[in-house]
Amino acid sequence: MRNAETVLGIIHERGRQGLPLEDVYRQLFNPNLFLLAYGRIYHNKGAMTSGATDETVDGMSVTKINAIIEQLRYERYRWTPVRRVYIEKKNSHKRRPLGIPTWSDKLLQEVMRLILEAYYEPQFSPKSHGFRPKRGCQTALTEIYSKWVGTKWFIEGDIAQCFDSLDHSVLLKLLREKIHDNRFLRLIENLLQAGYLEQWRYNATLSGSPQGAVLSPILSNIYLNKLDQFVENKLIPKYTRGQPIHRAELIHDSVFSIVARYQQEFRGIVEYYRLAFNLHQLNRLKWVMGRSLAQTLAHKLRISVRTVYRRYQTTLQTDSGPRTGLQVMVERGQGQKPLVAKWGGISLSRNMKVILNDSPLTIIGPRTELERRLLADTCELCGSHSDIQVHHVRALKDLQKKGRIPPPYWVQIMAARQRKTLVVCRQCHMDIHAGRIKQRTPTDVKTLESRVLLKA
Repeated sequence: MRNAETVLGIIHERGRQGLPLEDVYRQLFNPNLFLLAYGRIYHNKGAMTSGATDETVDGMSVTKINAIIEQLRYERYRWTPVRRVYIEKKNSHKRRPLGIPTWSDKLLQEVMRLILEAYYEPQFSPKSHGFRPKRGCQTALTEIYSKWVGTKWFIEGDIAQCFDSLDHSVLLKLLREKIHDNRFLRLIENLLQAGYLEQWRYNATLSGSPQGAVLSPILSNIYLNKLDQFVENKLIPKYTRGQPIHRAELIHDSVFSIVARYQQEFRGIVEYYRLAFNLHQLNRLKWVMGRSLAQTLAHKLRISVRTVYRRYQTTLQTDSGPRTGLQVMVERGQGQKPLVAKWGGISLSRNMKVILNDSPLTIIGPRTELERRLLADTCELCGSHSDIQVHHVRALKDLQKKGRIPPPYWVQIMAARQRKTLVVCRQCHMDIHAGRIKQRTPTDVKTLESRVLLKA
């Protein structure tokens, strides 16, 4: 069974190359993905909040993961309707609906979210910052500050009730363009149509994805990505002159660094498409980047573009013969060669002998501490290896109850470790909830010392 890092790395690479995602439903049989998902969401506040049933993260076990996988294997998994509650919006008296799924549904949705995020993330627009890893308001403001220099008009828009208004048929059509696996798509469709309970009365969901669902943000981003593509590829070119402009974020770099960066970026694009038969069409990109480089240097040095060419233009010696380009030299101390940054001289001829590095990208770190403790398959109270589960508490402060009675042994362990989790066997877990845990070794577990005393 492949580990989660390898699986998601392969899926990420297929997304980066724009290849379709096939036979992805089988990846839901991988327990390593469920362990990774568990490590991602167990500490969320909502993990201890029950949905339409009493099930929460408390009592999580490998057995539960295997039970979910077994239902998925025979396509018997059924989504439970979410429990709908209403919460107040920030800075408003209005309230918005929030759907609370059961713990098993949350866990499976997180596995599916990991797969969809790994595949679609490299395809999303770099100008999109909502509900994406390592992106948010701060990255959006940083881009505005560094790249939107001279912007005079801002258009603000808001999609009212975005999650609630997603058209199921349109969303599934968009997913089918890239995902060629009917079982996986059927699982998503059943999730969208699972319905919700409001005041314990069932209601069907004819459109939208429920607020609070783990999968809703990535589904909305897939839906809105079409809008991003339309704006960037059609609206902006249609209503923009399309002339190369300077890059304001590089103004404070040195001339050497600016020239070197343009050359590195263009070289990276050329090498990526080195096997393409029409590689020569990148001549247009070369012209655009060359003009942008000249304008960036002109803005930095406060000179004209013509002066930039007079100052830095030279003849570069390449394997294909002399080529015209730009060159910047930085002199160093005696006995050291000067640093040289060049723009141009990169061949656009096709190379059929180029070596490709297809090793999968590692996008996930090592296992979390909780995953390792669960996989150890050992009760941290009695040492048993039977039916191991995880006991959860909402917060550490819940363990610190006032009074003179000393806390139970399991509370002392969690408080000393500063952990909200404790890996225990089923019997110890039941004893914890019943208030029967008093010592580490249960009476039915005989130690070597006790056996010697009995023989005596």
